[in-house]
Formats: sequence, C-alpha cells, structure tokens
Amino acid sequence: MVESFEISEVIPATPRQIYEAWLSSKGHAEMTGGPADIDPSVGGKFSMFGGVIYGQTLEMEPHSRIVQSWRAGEFPEGSPDSRIEVLLEEAPGGAKLTIQHSNIPDGQAEGYKQGWEEHYFQHMQEHFGKS
Repeated sequence: MVESFEISEVIPATPRQIYEAWLSSKGHAEMTGGPADIDPSVGGKFSMFGGVIYGQTLEMEPHSRIVQSWRAGEFPEGSPDSRIEVLLEEAPGGAKLTIQHSNIPDGQAEGYKQGWEEHYFQHMQEHFGKS
C-alpha cells in the first residue's frame, strides 16, 4: 500500500526564482537551510539535508514544473522511490508552489506532509520574504 498527497502555498517570489533555486545546490540550501547537492539536468541526481533525501530529476519544464524521484533514508528496504511533482504558477503575492508527492510508503505520508511545510514552505517564506 502506498500513499500520496498534494499541498500548496503562495511564496513571495516569482516562479522563476523558485525553479532556479530548487535546481541549484547553493540556492536550494539557502531557501531550505539544509545542505544540498544537485545536478540540475534531466537524469541528474540530487541529495538534500546531508543525504537524508535523495533522488533524480526526471522531467523539467522551465519555471513551471519539476518531476523528481524522491527517497528518504527511512523508506523500508525494497520499497520503490516516491515521486514529487513541483508545480509553479503566478499568484497574487508571489508564486503558488504545489507539491504533489506520491508513491509514499504506507503510514509515512503525514510525516512527509509536515516535513514539506516545516523544511520547505516555512523556510522559503522567510528566505524569499527577505529579498
């Protein structure tokens, strides 16, 4: 059994700023507060938060969409990678960032939903709100 969810938030930045930061080791680290190592190409691998999260970029549409395989160290052995789709669109007050996270091991979705809010949305609000 696998789980999935979708969450969104308006971030005080342009879709282009978020897209470029997401795919940059330095930019990703600045917007989340955690170390990141990212190869910004289709097929490129990434790791975030010191290797706690890792995966590969599967698809990119400049400034609007990023699809990545996504895995955390606590996934049960043998479980497949989960998948995230990062969607960006103009919105009043900035960019609407939507995360669609699917194929999550059973019982773990709520924790990852909270993780996106705490480790991404909150940090991004602060980071982009300063600029």
